[in-house]
Amino acid sequence: MRRLIVWAALFVGLGLGVWQALVHPATPLPPEWNPTRPLAVSAPVTPVTAWKLQNALAGGDQCLAVLSAADVGFEVLPNREVSDVCHIRDRVRLTRIGSVALRPLDTRCQIALRLAMWTEHGLVPAAEEIGASLTGIEHLSSFSCRRIRTPGGGSTRMSTHATADAVDIAGFRFAGDRRMRLVTDWNGAPEAQSFLRAAQTSACDWFATVLGPEYNALHADHFHMQHRGWGTCR
Repeated sequence: MRRLIVWAALFVGLGLGVWQALVHPATPLPPEWNPTRPLAVSAPVTPVTAWKLQNALAGGDQCLAVLSAADVGFEVLPNREVSDVCHIRDRVRLTRIGSVALRPLDTRCQIALRLAMWTEHGLVPAAEEIGASLTGIEHLSSFSCRRIRTPGGGSTRMSTHATADAVDIAGFRFAGDRRMRLVTDWNGAPEAQSFLRAAQTSACDWFATVLGPEYNALHADHFHMQHRGWGTCR
């Protein structure tokens, strides 16, 4: 029994020591590796980044705090309540992620934060891989009070757009007035194909559901990307 008590005391002491090391202002652990520090959009991606992101997405206040600390242009707006099934809660108007511009996008903070992470860690590096500089993201909107569309017609289920839990991305702009659109470039020049496929692959790292041109004909001209879902990437 005495040995058990000693081991229990050592375990508790070790746990307290680790916790103090994490929360101490002079901790040597870099913030991007420290699970007690909030997510930073521009920080390097580490094994704890996904956990930090989920914490930030859990509530409006946490999400807004992360966006406010990032190089993101946005405005906080009042919630939009159309009906019980159509609304935008934790509403923001997003206009810029770093130097990458967007036509003003009314959406949930959670979609804005996912877009910021995708742009920083997916799109910008993918553009650099082809020797280009990303300047804009072209979207088809986030909020739309409607049911799901299917190749066979309408559905009885509401779309995730009805609660602004999704965004549709149609194309990208680059320095030098260069442009790529999914509808024309998905199967276009090799360089465009390379960028657009890298964009979709990286989107799957930051969104819960991603559907693209190869999913079905309804998505031939855009990426459909959701805050909610089970990891579907097609």
